[in-house]
Amino acid sequence: MAKIVAVLFLALFAMSILATTVLATNGKHHHSKKHGPGSLNPSQCQPQCTRRCSKTQYHKPCMFFCQKCCNKCLCVPPGFYGNKSVCPCYNNWKTKEGGPKCP
Repeated sequence: MAKIVAVLFLALFAMSILATTVLATNGKHHHSKKHGPGSLNPSQCQPQCTRRCSKTQYHKPCMFFCQKCCNKCLCVPPGFYGNKSVCPCYNNWKTKEGGPKCP
C-alpha cells in the first residue's frame, strides 16, 4: 500500500512540474508577441494608439498617424514615446521630407 501511495505521489509531483514548465513556456511566447511586427489585429490599433498618444499635447495628429501606421504595420511600440526599434515597420516609415511618420 505504501508503494502505491509513493508512486501516485511521484506521478502527481511530475505532472505538476510538467504543467508549470508548459505554462512558463506559453507565458514567454505570449509575452514575446505582445509587441513587435504583426502582433496586433487592426481592431486593436485604436486602443493601443490611445495609450501611445495619451501623454502628448498633440493628441489628434498623434492618433491619426499612429492609427495609420498601426493599420499598415500591425504594431504599436510600448510606452508613450520611443521604443520604436520594437516595430521596425513603424520605425522606418518616413515622410517625404525624411522625418518619422509614426509617433
